[in-house]
Amino acid sequence: MLRVAIVDDHQIVRAGFRELLGEEIGISIAFEAASGEEALNRLRETACDVVLLDLSLPGQSGIDVLRTVRQRHADVAVLVLSGFPEERYALAMVRNGASGYLSKDCGREDLLQAIRTVAQGRRYLSARTAELLAEELLGEGTAPPHTALSEREMQVFLRLAKGASVSEIADSLHLSVKTVSTYRTRLLEKLALGSNAALAAYALRSGLLME
Repeated sequence: MLRVAIVDDHQIVRAGFRELLGEEIGISIAFEAASGEEALNRLRETACDVVLLDLSLPGQSGIDVLRTVRQRHADVAVLVLSGFPEERYALAMVRNGASGYLSKDCGREDLLQAIRTVAQGRRYLSARTAELLAEELLGEGTAPPHTALSEREMQVFLRLAKGASVSEIADSLHLSVKTVSTYRTRLLEKLALGSNAALAAYALRSGLLME
């Protein structure tokens, strides 16, 4: 029996996935969570094989949760199920440890196949994500610079883009101010930008800002 957790801040979305998966033989719902903090607390108490993870969560973002799950629960597969299209986040999430990435408008069979694939310790790539990856490998794609950011760089980037100060980011990520400043400098270099305002504009232009 595959134990699946549903992490999404919208009750109607959780209910939809619960109804869909509840009818499937061989799959059970381990727990549901409406925030990153709640998901991590439940993971400490409840056995789980696959986490269906939304990126847009209150408090700790899905990217924060992904990083923590990889560090503390290495045997748990994380399948990102997001409202953001693959072009925005899929390559970055897969590079940084997600077992797979699907848009929320995916079909039922695609979702079930993805869950079973990642539960076996394999990566699941949607047709669009696989296409993006192939284009990049062949040098034919035009992947935006943010897709090459590390998980920690992405965490700092999104917080800076939302207007958080270096000290606020240091507190939220439990890092030193100096370390966050180093990440900021690295981000500006990698994205070829010159200021926090430019980082915010890039994030807005690329549709990366989460609620």
